[in-house]
Amino acid sequence: MAFYGNHHLFIQTQTVPTLRSLKPALLLHTQPSSVVPNTRRSSHVHHVVNPQTTNTDPLLLTRRSANYHPNIWDYEFVESLTSDYKSEICTNRAEKLKEYVRDMFDAASGLPYSLKLVDTIQRLGLDYHFHAEIKKALDKIYINSKNYHVSQNNQTIEALKFRLFRQHGYEISQDALKRFIEEINQNKGNAKDLEGLLSLYEASFYAYQGEEVLIEAQQVTSKHLKNCLKERNDNRSSMSIFLEEEISQSLDLPLLCRVPRMEVRRYINMYEMKQDMNPTLLEFAKLDFNIVQATYHEDLKYASRWWKDLALDESLGFARNRLVECFHWSIGLNPEPKSGNVRRQITKIAYLITVIDDVYDVYGSLNELKLFTEAVERWDINTVDNLPHYMKICFFALYNTVNEMGYENLRSNINLDVIPYLKKSWENICKAFLVEATWYYSGYIPTLEEYTNNAWISVSGPLLSIHAYCQLGEKENTKEAFEYMSKNQCDLIHWSSMIFRLANDLATSKNELERGDAATSVQCYMHETGVSEFVAREHMQHLISASWGKINTTLSSSQGVLSSSFINTVQNLARMGQYTYQFGDGHGIPNRESKDRIMSIIVKPIPV
Repeated sequence: MAFYGNHHLFIQTQTVPTLRSLKPALLLHTQPSSVVPNTRRSSHVHHVVNPQTTNTDPLLLTRRSANYHPNIWDYEFVESLTSDYKSEICTNRAEKLKEYVRDMFDAASGLPYSLKLVDTIQRLGLDYHFHAEIKKALDKIYINSKNYHVSQNNQTIEALKFRLFRQHGYEISQDALKRFIEEINQNKGNAKDLEGLLSLYEASFYAYQGEEVLIEAQQVTSKHLKNCLKERNDNRSSMSIFLEEEISQSLDLPLLCRVPRMEVRRYINMYEMKQDMNPTLLEFAKLDFNIVQATYHEDLKYASRWWKDLALDESLGFARNRLVECFHWSIGLNPEPKSGNVRRQITKIAYLITVIDDVYDVYGSLNELKLFTEAVERWDINTVDNLPHYMKICFFALYNTVNEMGYENLRSNINLDVIPYLKKSWENICKAFLVEATWYYSGYIPTLEEYTNNAWISVSGPLLSIHAYCQLGEKENTKEAFEYMSKNQCDLIHWSSMIFRLANDLATSKNELERGDAATSVQCYMHETGVSEFVAREHMQHLISASWGKINTTLSSSQGVLSSSFINTVQNLARMGQYTYQFGDGHGIPNRESKDRIMSIIVKPIPV
């Protein structure tokens, strides 16, 4: 046992029990697996032998079981992943194409071309190669913006400029778009300018709180775009396939809310159909996507070997086994090739969150959950003797993994011990889990405010954010920033986590209500106000939209304390929440849609 300060630090000694030495004593089982939507509580029950009793004096405990679908990604499949795009031929070709694209920036002339080049490069997933060039181009446009004169036909470009400026932190007033909204309302504007309407619609989602012009822009453009799609369906429109697809996608989920990496593959396929497509950009985008995908293989293999060695799935059969889905999450949060270590460590943390969530929501008795929460709060391996055996396994897995992460961080940053902050984040989430378990066992339905005050923490957003910040390993990582996050002062993390939670609830609440499970935000609001489920769900959607406005508003204050890469990570947390639960429980249920999404990002390359 090694110590740093007053924190036990596990460094492969014999003092801390290994997980494999603990496993054989377990006598846990669940009902046969079947496809059942993910729940935070399940009304299904079964009996198991208490692991702390002898076989001659068994104490039968009633346990819940969610009957989770088994893992569909076995270890052998992950180990077999390979790619032809790691070759020197591919990397050399990519470098040549990168130089061609860099020349495009140098040759760019005129506002429309520069803005469209930046937007296209971002949407093709190539922007991480050209941070400096993009900033230089936008700086030039911003400095000279007063010299550009808005014309009646510039709706597309002016809205694009507004969106890019807001996205990259430049100051620009909503009044820049006011004229276009007024003209559309007065039927003076061209309501059939679909590209302009779409550009204005996307720009409106970058509104700050209280920006009524942009709220009106969203309502007006949404109405016209829906009508245009209807005309297309009625064969009364000559809209291109590319534009139709873009409008449909945006009405389902605007660009602001889409996960950048997941959007890249879709957009590459669509960009190929675009009339003014640039062949050099397209080739580079395809090749780069496949090269980056090859790096994901190595990250996933690393995480899979850790998972196999941990072997929690062998001991805790009641819990979801979702390692690959957790890795998919890590890509959504930090997709760039340089962030491999972040993805590897976040995959571990996401997997542990999933398992421990199931301990609280599916398996543990209330007394056991209180003991586990106290153990996490103490963070001391010498005080876990009173835990049931399966909880000891969970605690040691958590304790060893987090301390090892803290130790590795300490090696690279001798001035900052992050273990207290990581430990505190686990203490916070376990306390939040326990609050929900207490509500469940007492039959209490909280108000929506009570629920959300706890649920934005229990959804794991703050915990994932702090661990990600630790793993980014940037020079900007400071004690001030950790204090800012750990004391729940970070509005960016709060509102991103709220979106994550509400999107989760919208996907799972109906099935949970039918089974009589614990109340989600939807049921809390229905119980508090007496409204119908439809009205409650509409209200949750409204809260999600409002939360995005609060994220937009708080970005400027966050930039003074947090690094830009971390700010992107936290925004991606909200996006992954909406993406994962857009069509149901994409994490708990490995259905065909979830599998196809993972295959397209991690397994299948794009034909070049």
